[in-house]
Amino acid sequence: MVKISVSDPQDILVQNPDFFSTHFTSRHWVGVLAAGNIWPPLRKSLTVAVVTALFSLFLSVPGAYGLSRIPGSVAHVFLIGIFLTRMFPEVGVALPISVTFIRGGLFDTDMGLILAHMVRVLPISAWVLVATFKAIPQDLEEAAFVDGATKVRSLIHIVLPLAKPGIGVALIFSFLGSWDEFIYATYLCLANKTLPLMVYYYVSRGGWFLSSTYATVVTIPVVIVTYSLQRYIRSGYLRGAIKG
Repeated sequence: MVKISVSDPQDILVQNPDFFSTHFTSRHWVGVLAAGNIWPPLRKSLTVAVVTALFSLFLSVPGAYGLSRIPGSVAHVFLIGIFLTRMFPEVGVALPISVTFIRGGLFDTDMGLILAHMVRVLPISAWVLVATFKAIPQDLEEAAFVDGATKVRSLIHIVLPLAKPGIGVALIFSFLGSWDEFIYATYLCLANKTLPLMVYYYVSRGGWFLSSTYATVVTIPVVIVTYSLQRYIRSGYLRGAIKG
């Protein structure tokens, strides 16, 4: 993909293409950037992905924390119920959502796509965070209660700092789940397209070099976000938390 975006057609569109050629060209990138068609989809994709990730954390953190503190199997029943929404085909879910959004004035808007993406990313975010909060010893909260801390204060100052690895994973999944989403964008975006739709647009018209350039742009934030948040995935954050 990256190689095609910086290659001449005569080096690729042959019977035996040489993918290890050292001859590169920037004309595909210059053409895409100069035309300016990439900026509106890039803005829309970034806006939708960032807001979706933040909204999903805002909703899933308190919900997952509450489920993690429910004794018995009740929490598992709720979690399974949430996860059942991921069993339905996205095509079957996107159609009624698009009809509802047309009636509600949310069709082909950033907020409409954000709400649709929440349906996609919330179950995974909740699942990750429930497991994260369950791994945090409740002895820490009980010790804070003895010192006079409230439930909210113990959550903010004790639980959430220890839950950074899980929150980082949930943030990555939510961002990437929205960033490269295709089905909901196909149904809900008409004039204002996202980057995955632009990749499909050029692929369906045989624009292999332009589609490879757009696909490379789609990949860049994935690498940046994953690299930036990988430190939250490392194990051992809870080690020694209850010592002393």
